[in-house]
Amino acid sequence: MKREILISGTARETRVAILEDDRLVELLVDRPDARRMVGDIYLGTVEAVLPGIQAAFVNIGAEKSAFLHASDLIEAEDEDEPSDHDDDNGSEGGTGAGNGGTRSGRRRLPNVADELKRGETRIVQVIKEPIGTKGPRVTAQISLAGRFLVYMPFASKVGVSRKIENREQRAKLREMVSKLVPKEAGAGGWIIRTVAEDLTEQSCKREIDHLYGLWKKIKRKSGSVRAPALLQRETSLARGIIRDLFSDKVDSLLVESKALHTEVVQYLKQIDPDLLDRVKLYQAETPLFDEYDIEAEIRSLFKPRVELPTGGYLIIQPTEALVSIDVNTGRYTGKKDPESTILKTNIEAAREVARQLRLRDIGGIIVVDFIDMESRGNRDKVLQELRTHLGRDRARTKAFAVSELGLIEMTRQRVRPSLWHSMTAECPTCHGTGRVFRPEVVVRRMERSLKRAGAEHKERQLAVRLHPDVALYLVEQEPNFLRQLEKQTGLVLEVRDDPMMRLDEFRMMAKPAGRDVTEQYAVA
Repeated sequence: MKREILISGTARETRVAILEDDRLVELLVDRPDARRMVGDIYLGTVEAVLPGIQAAFVNIGAEKSAFLHASDLIEAEDEDEPSDHDDDNGSEGGTGAGNGGTRSGRRRLPNVADELKRGETRIVQVIKEPIGTKGPRVTAQISLAGRFLVYMPFASKVGVSRKIENREQRAKLREMVSKLVPKEAGAGGWIIRTVAEDLTEQSCKREIDHLYGLWKKIKRKSGSVRAPALLQRETSLARGIIRDLFSDKVDSLLVESKALHTEVVQYLKQIDPDLLDRVKLYQAETPLFDEYDIEAEIRSLFKPRVELPTGGYLIIQPTEALVSIDVNTGRYTGKKDPESTILKTNIEAAREVARQLRLRDIGGIIVVDFIDMESRGNRDKVLQELRTHLGRDRARTKAFAVSELGLIEMTRQRVRPSLWHSMTAECPTCHGTGRVFRPEVVVRRMERSLKRAGAEHKERQLAVRLHPDVALYLVEQEPNFLRQLEKQTGLVLEVRDDPMMRLDEFRMMAKPAGRDVTEQYAVA
């Protein structure tokens, strides 16, 4: 598979695009005004301990207190790193040994009230960004990611990424690292990352010394600052991408910014100089993302409809509880029997669903409503296709068997808000529903308010301001509306169109003073 990484950066924004076989599969965006927190290490103060939910809230100096679950107080039982999935979206913080909930069912959790007391300080690391009304999630199981290794000060084992499948290679790497790690008590645990397949002793020793020294520095700082305090900030987005993703499996890395190119080159010289020939400075006049037609694809990320190659389409709808994805055949009717037509559409949809989840960075619970299939074998083929393409995802995913309703339920690790949440805001007109009242509904609401104003006999003349579309509706569909309403209410009425008004809004102004009396008489 052809893999490319494109980095475009300005003083106010850094964007990273990951392409597989010339198709955009991941988009990472970093801005100073919305700084990424995952991987940052803090000295926090325990604000509240809640035994009923086995959790505590920790003040780390953020707008909202951080959430610390009991499962993130203890070392995970898994000896090996499940994969490099915790290098999420730029991989701030590396593997994050205490990623909590997904594995807690296999561990006996400590009583949070025995482990934490209100007012005490604790070193914690952010493993999930603030999302919606929730503050960040943190773990007490700190992890420091390097190019080849992840150091976990509070763990005790040497593990190997499961993506390194060769048994002899796994044993060789584990033996090498075990021999080189510090032998002093409480020296911590280590995970050997996928990219370390050809790791040399010299590179291994250099990284062990660096990560171990970094932890000592963090410990010293924690003893000299007052909580809450930032102890260690995760590396920049560009460096995180180089550290976690850029390997000999990536064909090229194009950087549009000279400053970022210099940063990338200097960083690679330290960690993997053999890859320098794959890094290029993009200097053409056409912007990098335009050259690769990425800007157009970014704009389409926020549309609910996604077209499939043969004419079918997906409808992606985020809700508060989950994300629903509906599969439709669209204009594709096929040439054979209906079952084969449906199977082809569902197979295409399974590939695109996996891609869209990565691309939009959708996390949490996802429900996919594939087109109903009679054959159990065909249902299994679609599920297998979905799982195969989900296997390319760096986030943890789990897709369950097709339910009795023909749905595939799945989960995807959520570390930060999706692009839809982080790059868009709620519409002030529809308040997030995507719908606004029709002109006739607005007119009826206005009519009820005007009748109330007439009944109270406080006003004699009112000017009503409406959106031009609603005013046009009145002229074309209800031309006698004002004259009839004036007879009923005794008011002298004037309608004015105002392009500054929202489509479902109206204002009533008392004349001649021009006083706004809308709220006084407003009714549903």
